[in-house]
Amino acid sequence: MCGICGFITKNTITVEQLKKMNDTMYHRGPNDSGEEIYPIGKNYLLGLAQRRLSILDLSALGHQPMHSINGRISVVFNGEIYNFNELKEELGDYPFCSECDTEVIIAAYLKWGIKCIDKFNGMFAIALYDREKEALYLVRDRIGKKPLYYWIENENIVFASELKPIMSCPGFEKKIRTDIMKQFMHQQYIQAPNSIYENVFKLEPGEILEFDKGNINKWKYWDVTETYNKMQKEPVTDYCEAKEELKKRLKKAVKQRMIADVPLGTFLSGGYDSSLITAIAQELSESPIKTFSIGFYDSKYNEAAYAKEVANYIGTNHTELYISEKEMAELVQSIPTYFDEPFADSSQIPTMLVSKLAREQVTVALSGDGGDEFFCGYNIYQILRAAQMLDIPGALVYKLCQLPPLKQLRILERLPFKIQGIAENRDAATKTQIGGGNYIREIERMLPDAGGSCKFSLEEKYNEKNWQIRRMLLDMDTYLPGDILCKVDRAAMKYSLEARCPILDVSVMEYSYRIPHQFKYFKGDKKHILKDIAYDYIPKEMLERPKVGFSVPLDSWLRGPLKEQLIDMTSKDYLKNQGIFEPDYTNQFSKWYLEHGDKGARTGENFSKIMWSFYVFQKWYQRFQN
Repeated sequence: MCGICGFITKNTITVEQLKKMNDTMYHRGPNDSGEEIYPIGKNYLLGLAQRRLSILDLSALGHQPMHSINGRISVVFNGEIYNFNELKEELGDYPFCSECDTEVIIAAYLKWGIKCIDKFNGMFAIALYDREKEALYLVRDRIGKKPLYYWIENENIVFASELKPIMSCPGFEKKIRTDIMKQFMHQQYIQAPNSIYENVFKLEPGEILEFDKGNINKWKYWDVTETYNKMQKEPVTDYCEAKEELKKRLKKAVKQRMIADVPLGTFLSGGYDSSLITAIAQELSESPIKTFSIGFYDSKYNEAAYAKEVANYIGTNHTELYISEKEMAELVQSIPTYFDEPFADSSQIPTMLVSKLAREQVTVALSGDGGDEFFCGYNIYQILRAAQMLDIPGALVYKLCQLPPLKQLRILERLPFKIQGIAENRDAATKTQIGGGNYIREIERMLPDAGGSCKFSLEEKYNEKNWQIRRMLLDMDTYLPGDILCKVDRAAMKYSLEARCPILDVSVMEYSYRIPHQFKYFKGDKKHILKDIAYDYIPKEMLERPKVGFSVPLDSWLRGPLKEQLIDMTSKDYLKNQGIFEPDYTNQFSKWYLEHGDKGARTGENFSKIMWSFYVFQKWYQRFQN
């Protein structure tokens, strides 16, 4: 685990400047660093750099940039190849010098070319230069666990694990893309391939970029839709067979992720996914696994007691820490520094806190991420089942509300929130992104000239009639990599902690596509088959309870300790000078929000989500643009 950056450019960039870029990611790799620049012909310079967090082969033999024995290949790499030992056996004729997975990437490329990526099981962002082909390859793992940005400028390319190295690159101009602002305000993150800056992009999950003398070629080696459609042709029709095979694959995935030359533990919330992963890890371990959870003094958010009960039952070495609202609020100011671009999922704050707690004892932590998206766990999936059944009545309500007298009175906007959402849900391209009509209208009034859309227009490509499945696929393409995995990566790496996700093993993901949906959503029971496996380890009564998740009291923060900052950020003069938000309406909306909060004339929705997105953007703007 580490951070990488580099470039191919005709501009003059010194080793000292490359080191400055690299050191902006010190937190990602405090154990070692390497920066090298080479002339590569056509007046280009190749720069490669890495900050290293030592996990495998802690010796100097794991230093990067790493080169092949014959000097043809140079690579910098962030992540883990979990099946590197199996691959090493296939590559026995290569004269390995180290015990790390980076060297396996080089050997695999020399034997199989860029198609070696198909053999890798892991989380990774790779930059590999082939001197024989004079080509740079940038590669991101299948589901987007590891980040990789790139900046295209004329015939030059600069890449990095985070935006900070690119921002520090000589000649970079920080021009904000206003056309992604509506989507950010609504979704609270910026979806790949976009970034906050013009000409800077995120490599998409499962994507390879080839840069050859200024020419760019990109393609997908793994795609959610294509893989789902392929796996669906071979469904597993027997429930017991599906359960046992899934359990077997999960155990293998956990076992591979327990390979490390440093201390390892798990995040344990007490929910199904983290409890299952922890239970499997404990079964595979000869000694008690270290587990970590944080608690909140507010019982509405607190799950620490459940986590402790699970830990005691499994027999782990458990550590819990209760966090005050004040301690959470103190982390708000550090969000822009470690998330690089606007990111407003407020669960980033407790995720940072549990990462900090874990890092005091371990360097690697296993998590349960991916269980909800691949096995139908979110509450929205339950809502969508009901919404699909009400779609036709909703269409009739919508048509009635379009009649001139009712439309003039804006009756649709005055309907109860849930009814309005079903009635307005008429766009086939965004069918499962239900609700939020009033949210979107407010955002559009705040950003009338921004262009772009609040929603993702991707759904029709799935060719799936079941709204639950369709939304799960959409979440795998968007919310999982863009929000969840980004959050965990940045929060954990803030404290130089590596987070590993067994449920996102390629074998588990692909097998999940073969499992019939009725095994995942059975008679209203979400995540049914995964829960059934968890019950093999932990009593049902210990796990069965409503989903809580990490939450923070945004409304009371924004109308309390953050109020004065919000007032300054929404002053007309400030907004006019910034030139992004419409000053008059944004100022008016902010005043209304601060007075009414989640009550008042706008049908009762809680608009703290919009105002939190706005606040986080402004904190980012003040950190990086001023």
